Amino acid sequence: MMFRVNRKISIRLTEFKFSFARSPGPGGQNVNKVNSKAILKWSPEKCKSLPNAVRIRFIKKYANRINQENDFVISSHRFRDQGRNVADCLNKLRELILQVAEPPKPRKKTRPTAGSVRRRLTEKKQKSDIKKSRRKLQNED
Repeated sequence: MMFRVNRKISIRLTEFKFSFARSPGPGGQNVNKVNSKAILKWSPEKCKSLPNAVRIRFIKKYANRINQENDFVISSHRFRDQGRNVADCLNKLRELILQVAEPPKPRKKTRPTAGSVRRRLTEKKQKSDIKKSRRKLQNED
């Protein structure tokens, strides 16, 4: 079984580790006895099916979500049953991978236009004049 991110990227479902916990929030007596919160743990460093460039961008962008064991952790407790929370975790992961799947466009260096330089300098001059007018006049003795 494969988890399809897009046409080019698929990850084996065996690479994901799911655990379940009691979910916070409303649910009455059910919330105290059913482990419906899904917690997904996945090691992007060990993932062979993720392209190397995507893996590097993913690890760099989401480093704050990777724990000491190099596992990416994501959880869901949006729904009241495990199956839908597992699917929600996978959908969240799909969205995060898609954000880094496309390489960022390289920035083209541009020069400021003559008009923008002129406006910036006139604004600086006006600010300077305003601050100059606030100063105390010195006595000429």
